[in-house]
Amino acid sequence: MMNVFWFIPTHGDGRYLGTSQGARAVDADYMQQVAVAADRLGYEGVLIPTGTSCEDPWIVASSLVPATKRLKFLVAVRPGLMSPTLAARMASSLDRISGGRLLINVVAGGDPVELAGDGLFLDHTERYHLTSEFLEIWRKELAGEHVDYDGKYLQVKGGHVLYPPIQQPYPPLWFGGSSEVAQQVAAEQVDVYLTWGEPPADVAAKIAEMRKLAEAQGRKLLFGIRLHVIVRETEEEAWRAADKLIQHVDDETIAAAQRIFSRFDSVGQKRMAKLHEGSRDRLEISPNLWSGIGLVRGGAGTALVGSPEIVAERMREYEALGIETFIFSGYPHLEEAYRVAELLFPLLSLDQKPLSGPTSISPFGEIIANVAKPTPRASAH
Repeated sequence: MMNVFWFIPTHGDGRYLGTSQGARAVDADYMQQVAVAADRLGYEGVLIPTGTSCEDPWIVASSLVPATKRLKFLVAVRPGLMSPTLAARMASSLDRISGGRLLINVVAGGDPVELAGDGLFLDHTERYHLTSEFLEIWRKELAGEHVDYDGKYLQVKGGHVLYPPIQQPYPPLWFGGSSEVAQQVAAEQVDVYLTWGEPPADVAAKIAEMRKLAEAQGRKLLFGIRLHVIVRETEEEAWRAADKLIQHVDDETIAAAQRIFSRFDSVGQKRMAKLHEGSRDRLEISPNLWSGIGLVRGGAGTALVGSPEIVAERMREYEALGIETFIFSGYPHLEEAYRVAELLFPLLSLDQKPLSGPTSISPFGEIIANVAKPTPRASAH
């Protein structure tokens, strides 16, 4: 069964990329609107991004827990920016307060300039070695151990968590990294390996490599993919919407964004940039996989574009490779949360659980001529 997540746009939202036109304020009320919509519509969870351009994900998640009932929150821990013992206590508290709805996104960082501003000056390889030490401590403490640890980067004496998390032995660890050292850490430490939206052949190669590395550790991994989505009732409408999303992005803005991305030491970011090479001329990099968002957005830069039937077909292609979780987003995030759920969900076999109690007095649409219910639409689940 597939799981579909949505996204809380804590770094900004709007109808277009690369412009303030059509932009909207992402305040506490708006973030709650998006989260409540995702909860009611049946998304499994939401990803909350991290970084200097974002509101703090732990504070955001804490503010959204009381407004939602079943929604899970994928929240970042940042090795090197926080103590593993403190991070373990934070995770236990939020897991307990949320009723077991916390998921952990391990983020080592990919922009040396941003990391320097946060006081972290390790190179790419060293950051992942630190991440490995961090996760070893974090996992042991949440499993109930008292930890004495003397590593190259981290030292802890008598570290422990007094209040255990609801999810045992700890909230699941999610992780995305494309370099060899990142993949080795993932194979040894995490539960779900994430990839950004690359063509299916590239994703298949990643999954095969990760399975091999995990098997060498006597472990198995689950897999997820992070994508944007532009779904409309017809293929033509979807591609028009994709073009419209970047209609205000000029060449100067693209060049400026790509210069910033070039300083990153993230292998995943380099792979994203290589898909389009800063050019508008080659944005459909695989059938219905569009890289236009990556012209100006860091991180996940590709979108599935098409009719509900086509997007569902592409999702099933990824599912056949081993992908179980799709983390989607779309601009603007409130409206697109509804559009994706209404157009796409009925075509998918989703692991959805209904909200307890009545959810609506009119779950079938507007009554026809005051007396007749609309014809129900067929669902895949």
